Amino acid sequence: MSRLLTIVAAQVRPIPFDPAATLEKFEDEVRMLTVAFPAADLYIFPELYLTGEHPFTKAPHGYVERPQPIPGPLTRAVGRIAKRAGRWIVAGSIVELDGDARYNTAIVFAPSGRLVARYRKVFTWRPFESYAAGTEVPPVFSIPGVGKVGLMICYDGWFPEMARSLALRGAELIAHPTLTTTPDREEELVMARANAIANQCYVINPNAVVTIGGGRSIGVDPEGRVLFEGGSGEEFLQEVLDLDRVQTVRRRGTRGLNRLLHHVREAPRGIFATYEELGRDLGPD
Repeated sequence: MSRLLTIVAAQVRPIPFDPAATLEKFEDEVRMLTVAFPAADLYIFPELYLTGEHPFTKAPHGYVERPQPIPGPLTRAVGRIAKRAGRWIVAGSIVELDGDARYNTAIVFAPSGRLVARYRKVFTWRPFESYAAGTEVPPVFSIPGVGKVGLMICYDGWFPEMARSLALRGAELIAHPTLTTTPDREEELVMARANAIANQCYVINPNAVVTIGGGRSIGVDPEGRVLFEGGSGEEFLQEVLDLDRVQTVRRRGTRGLNRLLHHVREAPRGIFATYEELGRDLGPD
């Protein structure tokens, strides 16, 4: 019997610089999804959605960003929403406060409402993104009886090591929340396919929509075929993923030819020795 996972990629628009109103909108959207897509198991929302982050829109006078502790009031609220819906939810990312540091942190909830995974974005988009960089590898969490899901955020997708590390730890699907409004979204669509092909897994990459740019969320199968690509407005993109297909492609090869992860594991360790140089001076940035 196939291990089927029905997902919805939420290509949604935050309410600019109003986290409370955006949380209410998120709750309404989750409630709507349980009715409109009753078979869906997992909802994936964009990066920084719940913060009300809205590029190209000026913050109102007196607006102050309010980072959240984890766990804290915001994660408890999202947990309650997930529990009422009875669904797995990748709630995009929020601004986490830990001591004096602010992180761009993705949060994942089980149908019980429990926070099952969180991840501080390692590759913050510098110099444009001011959050501290995470120092831990992105997590892989299990959906019991179905399969394993890896997590990364936006600019992480430009670094092939991130997706490969998830695949080598068993991820069959990479949930990749994004907030991209700039012209390099074109390259991100290519890299979503490349990450899926190179790691023989599904990649679901929802992007927010804002005043200018955004949208074009994408879903890709383990052989790089595009399952869906969103437009420029709000959309909810549903797809049924067969996670057994991941294992078939990894075992038999892409198009029956290329057994990438098998060959990576067989490669001489010296192939990866270059990574040991990363802690040394490699020259100017």
